[in-house]
Amino acid sequence: ILTCLYPPEVPRDCHELWESSAGKAPNGVYLIRPADALIAAYCAMQEGGWTVIQHITVNGSVDFDRLWDEYKVGFGSLTGNHWLGNEYIHQLTSGSVRYKLGIKLVDEDAVTKMGEYDPVLVEGEDAQYRLRLGLYHGTAVDALTLEPESYLHDNQRFTTKDHDNDNYFQNCARLEFQGVAGGGWWYDACAGANLNRRNVIYWQKDCNKEHLCKYAWMMVKPSDMVKVVHSDCKRDEL
Repeated sequence: ILTCLYPPEVPRDCHELWESSAGKAPNGVYLIRPADALIAAYCAMQEGGWTVIQHITVNGSVDFDRLWDEYKVGFGSLTGNHWLGNEYIHQLTSGSVRYKLGIKLVDEDAVTKMGEYDPVLVEGEDAQYRLRLGLYHGTAVDALTLEPESYLHDNQRFTTKDHDNDNYFQNCARLEFQGVAGGGWWYDACAGANLNRRNVIYWQKDCNKEHLCKYAWMMVKPSDMVKVVHSDCKRDEL
Protein backbone atom coordinates (compact mmCIF):
# COMPACT_ATOMS: atom_id res chain seq x y z
CA ILE A 1 0.00 0.00 0.00
CA LEU A 2 1.39 3.40 -0.98
CA THR A 3 0.31 6.24 1.30
CA CYS A 4 0.83 9.81 0.03
CA LEU A 5 0.06 13.34 1.09
CA TYR A 6 -1.78 14.79 -1.92
CA PRO A 7 -1.64 17.40 -3.15
CA PRO A 8 1.45 19.14 -1.77
CA GLU A 9 0.68 22.71 -0.66
CA VAL A 10 3.07 24.14 -3.23
CA PRO A 11 4.21 22.09 -6.24
CA ARG A 12 7.85 21.34 -6.84
CA ASP A 13 7.74 22.66 -10.40
CA CYS A 14 5.44 23.82 -13.17
CA HIS A 15 4.90 20.30 -14.44
CA GLU A 16 3.17 19.28 -11.19
CA LEU A 17 0.81 22.24 -11.63
CA TRP A 18 0.19 21.27 -15.24
CA GLU A 19 -0.63 17.70 -14.24
CA SER A 20 -2.93 18.73 -11.38
CA SER A 21 -4.87 20.98 -13.78
CA ALA A 22 -5.16 18.19 -16.38
CA GLY A 23 -3.17 20.40 -18.75
CA LYS A 24 -5.64 23.30 -18.52
CA ALA A 25 -3.60 25.80 -16.46
CA PRO A 26 -2.71 28.96 -18.40
CA ASN A 27 0.80 30.24 -18.98
CA GLY A 28 1.96 32.59 -16.26
CA VAL A 29 3.87 33.15 -13.04
CA TYR A 30 3.30 30.61 -10.25
CA LEU A 31 4.80 29.79 -6.86
CA ILE A 32 6.85 26.59 -6.75
CA ARG A 33 9.00 24.92 -4.12
CA PRO A 34 11.98 23.10 -5.71
CA ALA A 35 13.59 22.67 -2.27
CA ASP A 36 12.95 24.41 1.07
CA ALA A 37 12.28 27.93 -0.20
CA LEU A 38 9.29 29.24 -2.13
CA ILE A 39 10.14 30.93 -5.42
CA ALA A 40 8.17 32.40 -8.29
CA ALA A 41 8.73 31.04 -11.78
CA TYR A 42 7.18 31.44 -15.22
CA CYS A 43 5.37 28.30 -16.33
CA ALA A 44 4.99 27.46 -20.03
CA MET A 45 1.82 25.47 -19.49
CA GLN A 46 0.64 25.42 -23.09
CA GLU A 47 3.84 23.64 -24.07
CA GLY A 48 3.45 20.88 -21.49
CA GLY A 49 4.29 22.33 -18.10
CA TRP A 50 7.88 23.53 -18.51
CA THR A 51 9.54 25.65 -15.81
CA VAL A 52 11.24 28.53 -17.65
CA ILE A 53 14.77 29.16 -16.36
CA GLN A 54 15.82 31.77 -18.95
CA HIS A 55 14.26 34.04 -21.55
CA ILE A 56 16.05 36.64 -23.66
CA THR A 57 15.04 39.03 -26.42
CA VAL A 58 17.76 40.27 -28.74
CA ASN A 59 18.72 43.85 -27.81
CA GLY A 60 16.32 43.71 -24.88
CA SER A 61 16.53 46.08 -21.94
CA VAL A 62 17.52 43.51 -19.29
CA ASP A 63 21.29 43.44 -18.75
CA PHE A 64 22.71 39.91 -18.63
CA ASP A 65 26.24 41.16 -17.86
CA ARG A 66 25.85 40.35 -14.16
CA LEU A 67 27.91 39.27 -11.16
CA TRP A 68 28.07 35.75 -9.72
CA ASP A 69 25.69 36.49 -6.85
CA GLU A 70 23.11 37.94 -9.26
CA TYR A 71 23.20 34.85 -11.45
CA LYS A 72 22.93 32.75 -8.30
CA VAL A 73 19.55 34.15 -7.21
CA GLY A 74 18.25 35.38 -10.58
CA PHE A 75 17.32 38.71 -12.15
CA GLY A 76 14.99 40.36 -14.65
CA SER A 77 11.22 40.10 -15.07
CA LEU A 78 9.61 36.66 -14.94
CA THR A 79 7.09 37.74 -17.57
CA GLY A 80 9.89 38.99 -19.82
CA ASN A 81 13.65 38.63 -20.06
CA HIS A 82 15.15 36.93 -17.01
CA TRP A 83 17.44 34.34 -15.45
CA LEU A 84 15.72 32.21 -12.79
CA GLY A 85 18.87 31.72 -10.70
CA ASN A 86 21.62 29.11 -10.70
CA GLU A 87 20.78 27.97 -7.18
CA TYR A 88 17.16 27.30 -8.12
CA ILE A 89 18.14 25.59 -11.38
CA HIS A 90 20.41 23.38 -9.28
CA GLN A 91 17.59 22.61 -6.84
CA LEU A 92 15.18 21.77 -9.65
CA THR A 93 17.52 19.40 -11.50
CA SER A 94 19.34 17.72 -8.61
CA GLY A 95 16.47 16.07 -6.75
CA SER A 96 15.32 12.46 -6.90
CA VAL A 97 13.49 13.08 -10.20
CA ARG A 98 15.40 13.15 -13.48
CA TYR A 99 14.92 16.35 -15.48
CA LYS A 100 15.48 17.38 -19.08
CA LEU A 101 16.48 20.73 -20.58
CA GLY A 102 14.47 22.33 -23.38
CA ILE A 103 15.81 24.99 -25.76
CA LYS A 104 13.51 27.15 -27.91
CA LEU A 105 14.84 29.56 -30.56
CA VAL A 106 12.83 31.94 -32.77
CA ASP A 107 14.47 33.78 -35.67
CA GLU A 108 13.52 37.03 -37.44
CA ASP A 109 11.20 35.16 -39.81
CA ALA A 110 9.34 33.59 -36.86
CA VAL A 111 10.84 30.18 -37.63
CA THR A 112 11.00 28.20 -34.38
CA LYS A 113 13.58 25.52 -33.61
CA MET A 114 13.56 23.29 -30.55
CA GLY A 115 15.94 20.95 -28.78
CA GLU A 116 16.01 18.75 -25.67
CA TYR A 117 18.84 17.35 -23.55
CA ASP A 118 17.87 14.38 -21.41
CA PRO A 119 18.88 14.30 -18.63
CA VAL A 120 20.14 17.64 -17.32
CA LEU A 121 21.86 18.34 -14.02
CA VAL A 122 23.27 21.62 -12.73
CA GLU A 123 25.56 20.88 -9.81
CA GLY A 124 25.73 23.04 -6.68
CA GLU A 125 27.70 26.18 -5.98
CA ASP A 126 30.61 24.19 -4.52
CA ALA A 127 31.04 22.78 -8.06
CA GLN A 128 30.52 26.24 -9.62
CA TYR A 129 27.13 25.14 -10.98
CA ARG A 130 28.70 22.73 -13.45
CA LEU A 131 26.40 21.68 -16.31
CA ARG A 132 25.83 17.97 -17.02
CA LEU A 133 23.86 16.97 -20.11
CA GLY A 134 22.60 13.73 -21.61
CA LEU A 135 21.39 12.74 -25.07
CA TYR A 136 20.12 15.39 -27.47
CA HIS A 137 17.30 15.46 -30.01
CA GLY A 138 15.54 18.30 -31.77
CA THR A 139 15.30 20.51 -34.84
CA ALA A 140 18.00 22.92 -33.65
CA VAL A 141 21.70 22.13 -33.92
CA ASP A 142 23.20 20.43 -30.86
CA ALA A 143 25.36 23.35 -29.70
CA LEU A 144 26.11 22.18 -26.15
CA THR A 145 27.38 18.59 -26.32
CA LEU A 146 29.08 18.53 -29.73
CA GLU A 147 32.64 19.86 -29.90
CA PRO A 148 33.11 22.23 -32.85
CA GLU A 149 36.42 24.07 -32.53
CA SER A 150 36.85 22.92 -28.90
CA TYR A 151 33.65 24.60 -27.68
CA LEU A 152 32.13 21.90 -25.49
CA HIS A 153 29.67 23.33 -22.97
CA ASP A 154 28.71 20.03 -21.39
CA ASN A 155 30.63 19.45 -18.13
CA GLN A 156 31.69 23.11 -17.93
CA ARG A 157 31.49 25.26 -14.82
CA PHE A 158 29.55 28.53 -14.85
CA THR A 159 31.53 31.73 -15.48
CA THR A 160 30.61 35.34 -14.74
CA LYS A 161 32.66 38.51 -15.07
CA ASP A 162 33.77 38.21 -11.43
CA HIS A 163 34.17 34.38 -11.38
CA ASP A 164 36.40 33.07 -14.19
CA ASN A 165 35.87 29.28 -14.46
CA ASP A 166 36.29 28.85 -18.23
CA ASN A 167 39.12 27.29 -20.25
CA TYR A 168 40.27 30.45 -22.04
CA PHE A 169 43.26 32.60 -21.10
CA GLN A 170 40.84 35.52 -20.68
CA ASN A 171 37.46 35.65 -18.96
CA CYS A 172 34.91 34.72 -21.65
CA ALA A 173 32.13 36.57 -19.82
CA ARG A 174 34.05 39.83 -20.23
CA LEU A 175 34.72 39.51 -23.98
CA GLU A 176 32.63 42.00 -25.95
CA PHE A 177 30.87 41.91 -29.31
CA GLN A 178 29.48 45.22 -30.58
CA GLY A 179 30.22 46.66 -27.17
CA VAL A 180 28.23 44.05 -25.26
CA ALA A 181 29.93 41.58 -22.92
CA GLY A 182 29.17 37.87 -23.08
CA GLY A 183 27.31 37.54 -19.79
CA GLY A 184 27.31 34.53 -17.51
CA TRP A 185 27.44 31.10 -19.18
CA TRP A 186 28.94 27.61 -19.16
CA TYR A 187 31.90 28.63 -21.31
CA ASP A 188 34.63 26.43 -22.69
CA ALA A 189 37.15 28.55 -24.62
CA CYS A 190 34.82 30.34 -25.31
CA ALA A 191 31.46 29.45 -26.89
CA GLY A 192 29.67 27.41 -29.51
CA ALA A 193 26.47 28.73 -27.97
CA ASN A 194 25.57 31.61 -25.68
CA LEU A 195 21.98 32.57 -24.90
CA ASN A 196 22.93 35.29 -22.41
CA ARG A 197 24.49 37.89 -24.75
CA ARG A 198 21.92 40.63 -25.34
CA ASN A 199 22.93 41.87 -28.78
CA VAL A 200 23.33 38.53 -30.60
CA ILE A 201 21.65 35.30 -29.54
CA TYR A 202 24.24 32.67 -30.46
CA TRP A 203 23.51 29.02 -31.20
CA GLN A 204 26.00 27.88 -33.82
CA LYS A 205 24.39 27.89 -37.30
CA ASP A 206 20.84 28.46 -36.05
CA CYS A 207 21.38 31.84 -34.35
CA ASN A 208 24.35 34.11 -35.05
CA LYS A 209 25.27 37.52 -36.45
CA GLU A 210 24.41 36.40 -40.01
CA HIS A 211 21.21 34.57 -39.08
CA LEU A 212 19.63 36.66 -36.36
CA CYS A 213 17.30 35.22 -33.76
CA LYS A 214 14.84 37.40 -31.86
CA TYR A 215 14.04 35.20 -28.87
CA ALA A 216 15.44 32.29 -26.88
CA TRP A 217 14.12 30.25 -23.96
CA MET A 218 15.63 27.63 -21.66
CA MET A 219 13.21 25.40 -19.74
CA VAL A 220 13.25 22.28 -17.57
CA LYS A 221 10.73 19.60 -16.67
CA PRO A 222 10.79 15.96 -15.53
CA SER A 223 12.08 13.51 -18.11
CA ASP A 224 9.61 11.38 -20.04
CA MET A 225 11.94 8.44 -19.39
CA VAL A 226 11.14 8.10 -15.69
CA LYS A 227 8.02 7.99 -13.55
CA VAL A 228 7.70 10.85 -11.07
CA VAL A 229 7.38 9.61 -7.48
CA HIS A 230 6.48 12.22 -4.86
CA SER A 231 8.98 12.49 -2.02
CA ASP A 232 6.12 12.69 0.49
CA CYS A 233 5.03 9.14 -0.25
CA LYS A 234 5.73 6.26 2.12
CA ARG A 235 5.14 2.55 1.79
CA ASP A 236 3.03 0.78 4.40
CA GLU A 237 4.04 -2.76 5.14
CA LEU A 238 1.28 -5.34 4.80
